Amino acid sequence: MASVTLDAVRKVYPGGTEAVTPTTLTIRDGEFLVLVGPSGCGKSTLLRMIAGLEDITEGELRIGDRIVNDVDPADRDIAMVFQNYALYPHMTVRRNIGYGLRNRGASAGEIARKVDEAAAMLNLRDYLDRKPSQLSGGQRQRIAMGRAIVRDPALFLFDEPLSNLDAKLRGQMRIEIRALQRRLGTTSIYVTHDQVEAMTMADRIVVLNGGRVEQVGTPAEIYHAPASTFVASFMGAPPMNLLTGRFESGAIRLDHGPALRAAPGGRSGPITIGIRPEDVRLGEGDHVFDVDLVEELGAHRLLHGRLGDQHFTAHVLKDMPVREGRQPIALPDAALALFDAQSGQRL
Repeated sequence: MASVTLDAVRKVYPGGTEAVTPTTLTIRDGEFLVLVGPSGCGKSTLLRMIAGLEDITEGELRIGDRIVNDVDPADRDIAMVFQNYALYPHMTVRRNIGYGLRNRGASAGEIARKVDEAAAMLNLRDYLDRKPSQLSGGQRQRIAMGRAIVRDPALFLFDEPLSNLDAKLRGQMRIEIRALQRRLGTTSIYVTHDQVEAMTMADRIVVLNGGRVEQVGTPAEIYHAPASTFVASFMGAPPMNLLTGRFESGAIRLDHGPALRAAPGGRSGPITIGIRPEDVRLGEGDHVFDVDLVEELGAHRLLHGRLGDQHFTAHVLKDMPVREGRQPIALPDAALALFDAQSGQRL
């Protein structure tokens, strides 16, 4: 196992496109860190720089105590699991899992022992003599993980490994990958665009946007105290309601709405006001929510409509009576997040 340290690591492609702005970050020994963000935000580029598959333009990268900027990928003591599995179709599961060990000159006995141990961890013992084409997507991803496990690396890197799976398998594999990482204790960096994967799997999350780090924190910190409107809108399903408002006459007000609470003295001008849908109190308060649609989701319901002239969503439990039309709601003071209207940064 090992820690990973990025010291002002930057990536600029020929032509001047900056894919990753100078990034300083430490991934602790044994930590499961998730890099999350939309397509093109730089998360896979950052992972590939750690893997040695992309050159680092500036900065310093250390795995453990070793600077690895110029170290070949094969010599970094890492194992990578890709989105497309990268299996050899003509080989059996057994040979796929043990392929890397054979290339490193391991003995037949060591290969057999490690392949059997990995297969037992991943429930693949009954499939060792089959070809990948005879197995499901989830089983193929387990093979790819088995090939990584037998190498006993200092660092696991996962590049959107669940993107090709259906929703049910993704949920199952999230649990399996996280349980396996905890069992092995290997430092892991996991890239995804899926905020549910990030929230459910990570010890800490790094939210990226446009090649820069927007926020680093635990899932609870990212969700309950987003550092910007980007984080607030990206993390959460449904996302945080973001409403235009203003500081006026010593109060915080929604545009075209009543005062929400007192404001710090001397402040004026526009702001963005955030509240999570589950923090909205339905059936009380002096705000009017025009509900256009009630979305039934089994254990809960989502109410979509307008608060004044702004789109708004509320989350309620399944046993709460709801209907379309005008509803009084309360927006509790403690649940409100305030952001600068121009920069989007939290106040």
